[in-house]
Amino acid sequence: MSEANVLEIFSSAQGEGKYLGCRQIFLRLAGCNLRCEYCDTNFARADFCRVESAAGAAEFDLEKNPLSVERAVALIKKLAAIPTQAVSFTGGEPLLQWEFVGEAARAIKKFGLKIFLETNGTLAAEYEKISDAVDIVSMDIKTPDLFEEHEKFLRAAHGKDLYVKMVVTSTTTAEEFLSGVELVARVDPTILLIVQPVTPIKNIRAATARQLLEFQARALNKLKDVRIIPQTHKFMNLL
Repeated sequence: MSEANVLEIFSSAQGEGKYLGCRQIFLRLAGCNLRCEYCDTNFARADFCRVESAAGAAEFDLEKNPLSVERAVALIKKLAAIPTQAVSFTGGEPLLQWEFVGEAARAIKKFGLKIFLETNGTLAAEYEKISDAVDIVSMDIKTPDLFEEHEKFLRAAHGKDLYVKMVVTSTTTAEEFLSGVELVARVDPTILLIVQPVTPIKNIRAATARQLLEFQARALNKLKDVRIIPQTHKFMNLL
């Protein structure tokens, strides 16, 4: 069985995107192939993984890394004592450790939970190797430099319960935003787009309400469903 460097495993409410508010179990993997200026996650590899002692307890035990698939699945099964909508594989970028994700996901599905993948949408080939085990895909759109990779990924994930997220800041231009919208529309204009105002970090500020509404209005000329949803877990102090 595969092993991976896992940062944390816990149960909480999904704080962003289409499944906002749903109870999920989160497995956060170390490592990322991008360095986004607004990233709010420490994804550096760690000697230990912190694991919530019980769902909702916000108290943690430590497990030695790397974590085996067998051990990770056992820990998730324990947290699933509370009815859970899905298990979210997140990061960092979980597809950097795709073998572990695929093996764990297939095992988890055997006890009736859906698999939710949060990804930066740059590793289509890795995704295709585990796509059979994935139910829901949340893909971030980054810079235009990555649009070729994003389009490959969207086409690979098309047909899944798929939505796209675009983080916008006070400096995001209409041109930048609309180029992302056009990318999604080329693949399928019925794909849900989440416009996510950045959670302020360092010197990065969120787009104004006026900007957000203007972005949404213009995107709705190309896409069927465009929603403005912030990171709610940040201001509710959820894990």
